Amino acid sequence: MRYRKLGGTGVSVSEFALGAMMLGPWGNADEDAVVRIVHTALDAGINLVDTADVYSNGESERLVGKALKGRRDDVVLATKFFHPTGFDPNSGGGSRRWIVRAVEDSLRRLDTDHIDLYQMHRPDPGTEMEETLAALSDLVRSGKVGLIGHSTFPADLLVEARWAAERGGHVRFRTEQPPYSVLARRVEADLLPAAQRHGMGVLTWGPLSAGWLSGRHTMKGVQADGGRTVLEAHKYDQTNPANVRKLEAATQLHQLADDAGLRLPHLATAFVLAHPAVSSVILGPRTLDQLTDLLEGVDTILTDDVLDRIDQIVPPGTDLNPDDAYYTPPSIADPALRRRPHPPRTAH
Repeated sequence: MRYRKLGGTGVSVSEFALGAMMLGPWGNADEDAVVRIVHTALDAGINLVDTADVYSNGESERLVGKALKGRRDDVVLATKFFHPTGFDPNSGGGSRRWIVRAVEDSLRRLDTDHIDLYQMHRPDPGTEMEETLAALSDLVRSGKVGLIGHSTFPADLLVEARWAAERGGHVRFRTEQPPYSVLARRVEADLLPAAQRHGMGVLTWGPLSAGWLSGRHTMKGVQADGGRTVLEAHKYDQTNPANVRKLEAATQLHQLADDAGLRLPHLATAFVLAHPAVSSVILGPRTLDQLTDLLEGVDTILTDDVLDRIDQIVPPGTDLNPDDAYYTPPSIADPALRRRPHPPRTAH
């Protein structure tokens, strides 16, 4: 396992990280199996484990905490807040009220006294950035949190958050966690360069594009795996032209991997790691076999010829399915924000 610096933080993280979204009832509810998955990852040299309070309604955090007993100090432990975890209208978002409650709940479930990297899961247009940063800064200064980061922020909000931190004297976000794969490359246009310019670590997720690059999906058919294909069934709907484009690209990439003497999942993870902005690629296995299969590709490095061919199949900066961005800014979601109000009519 190789290691890279997490931006300018001085923290070293493994090039592969263990993502825990599928560890729990959303994917694998067998507690003993989850512990084996976590221990196998650590034994292979993975030192970054990433989860979130919303994964399996907190069960993922609890299982990760259980698996890390006796090994907590060897791990850069990351979790996230933002998504609602109950019916209370204030249970979610980026408000101070929610953050101070969410972090205590995560610490309890993880059975630890500190979180190494506490991340905002999505932008919150309804909360001032200074409010969120002030609350997170207090957590850092208290020792409950080491570093703060965000996930799925567009480049403009990344920069805005940095300005807000400087203006208010707050601790700044040190990492971004975007979706990034051969089939979802939009972040290459502005987000990844912005992260590089500002010395931020980048932890990418979705390198297999929700299973499209697992090697199971080609023009010969789409094979369900009982995990993500159930959780995100709409992403495999072949009546959607965007999914047809993904299937065509996956088929070509499968052939490219064969020609290069590689397995497609190893090509997919190596592609993400080839970008100079990326600190670590998060793997999201549901089973131990899935993890061990992905770990076999830890030493894969793509040649320029293979990378050039990938660019021909999926042009740089392109998302084949816009839904893979996972965040729609209000300026796009709300028509009223991009339409000038009609002037009042005057009587004649």
